[in-house]
Amino acid sequence: MPSLNSLKTLTLLLCVWLFITWSEASVHEYGGDRFVSKGNAFVVHGGSEGIYASLPNQKDLSTSSSNGDSYIRFEKIIFQRPKEFSNFSSGMVHAIVFEVDDRETIGGSAYGGQRAVCCTEDLSKLGVCSQGDIIHRPSTKNPGWPQVFGVSFNVNELAATLQPRSLQITKTGMYNLYFIHCNPSIKELVVEGKTVWKNPSGYLPGRMAPLMNFYGFMSLAFVILGIFWFSQYARFWREVLPLQNCITLVITLGMFEMALWYFDYAEFNETGVRPTGITVWAVTFGTVKRTVSRLIILMVSMGYGVVRPTLGGLTSKVLMLGATFFFASEVLELVENVGAISDLSGKARLFFVLPVAILDAFFVLWIFTSLSATLNKLQARRMMAKLDIYRKFTNALAVAVLVSVGWICYELYFKSTDVYNEQWQNAWIIPAFWQVVSFSLLCIICALWAPSQNSMRYAYSDDGSDEFDKDDSLTLIKPSPMPAKDVRSSAEVRSLHSDNGSSNGDLEEDKTE
Repeated sequence: MPSLNSLKTLTLLLCVWLFITWSEASVHEYGGDRFVSKGNAFVVHGGSEGIYASLPNQKDLSTSSSNGDSYIRFEKIIFQRPKEFSNFSSGMVHAIVFEVDDRETIGGSAYGGQRAVCCTEDLSKLGVCSQGDIIHRPSTKNPGWPQVFGVSFNVNELAATLQPRSLQITKTGMYNLYFIHCNPSIKELVVEGKTVWKNPSGYLPGRMAPLMNFYGFMSLAFVILGIFWFSQYARFWREVLPLQNCITLVITLGMFEMALWYFDYAEFNETGVRPTGITVWAVTFGTVKRTVSRLIILMVSMGYGVVRPTLGGLTSKVLMLGATFFFASEVLELVENVGAISDLSGKARLFFVLPVAILDAFFVLWIFTSLSATLNKLQARRMMAKLDIYRKFTNALAVAVLVSVGWICYELYFKSTDVYNEQWQNAWIIPAFWQVVSFSLLCIICALWAPSQNSMRYAYSDDGSDEFDKDDSLTLIKPSPMPAKDVRSSAEVRSLHSDNGSSNGDLEEDKTE
């Protein structure tokens, strides 16, 4: 199948591109990054991370990543220019590091005009700065900041090396690094080397650091849930339903996902380099779990395994929706997690989030439409035991959807009001909340459908089930003209079906109660 091969090729190329192009973790690497024009300056963004202040009175001289020391270290930063632009000396190429609260100390404007990073002729005349230099003022909130230093090119010099240095972080904040020069004649300038950003507890960026402990707790929570579920499964394995096998799969996937995320962050924190392999596996296990969970909820809503033996003609549509959701979600998670440090820009993130959001909305619509039909038919047939569990299931889903919608609104508010990532210390709560909601819903489902000696009372039964399946298929079959001799008895037929349905419902209730 050409389309399938093309899909595999596209996914492989995406993974390779992610592996090659993005800097990994708190070790920010620059592999020939070009300066781009921003206003009257030429800029390379070197990184942005939340960093906690070094622990006070820290005397631990160990090389451990959790020795309580915080810094930004510059290692082998080299600026290179082509030979054809090397026949002159240049002005300074600067590295500027500032905390987000000090952003107004960078740049300026003359007479209230457009703000500029490089000193203009008008500002030079006012004596504010020297033309061609970067405009910056000392911070009143953080003495000694922003940090501005640089290096210049001599005549015929192709490379200029920035002296290695380490900037100690004494104030908690969101720190930004930019490489900037103001000389338009230095064309095709690139930067190579790396910077190392470290927090007191390790190399994890500040906004990610709490997630390591969170996934540790979630791993423990899944283990506790697994012990409960698997013990019940072992005790009543003869009574296990197909639905309960699916729940077992989701719990197993969740245990692997949480463990992989924990080891991913732990390795990241210890070495400063994010382990791409573990990240990809964690993303994949999580995507498979979310896809399987949605498909199970959809199939249960349709009554599969409880009031109908198969999905009939809907099987292919359900599988197609699941495959589409898996692909869209996998791409989104790979883009957001593999090798990424900073959040994606709004437009880039929207491009990947929108398909997943649309598919999720379609899942919700289909699930509640199916649940409504299933509840109505269970009530009409007076199958009270199954109706009771389906009502509880519907209530749990409704609460989960309402909470999710409310959280989405809060997330949109959070993102729109935090333009400069000043709330980075609370950003970890957003992804953590979705894991908590998902786990809570899984716990409710496990409580409703836990294996027990009465599990078979909720299983599909042949008795009286033909009418349930027949109702779903009637709308798909074009009715044929009714012979004249049968018109007379149509009312009787409907009455007979109604009586049979009632008696079958009573029989089912007698069996199950």
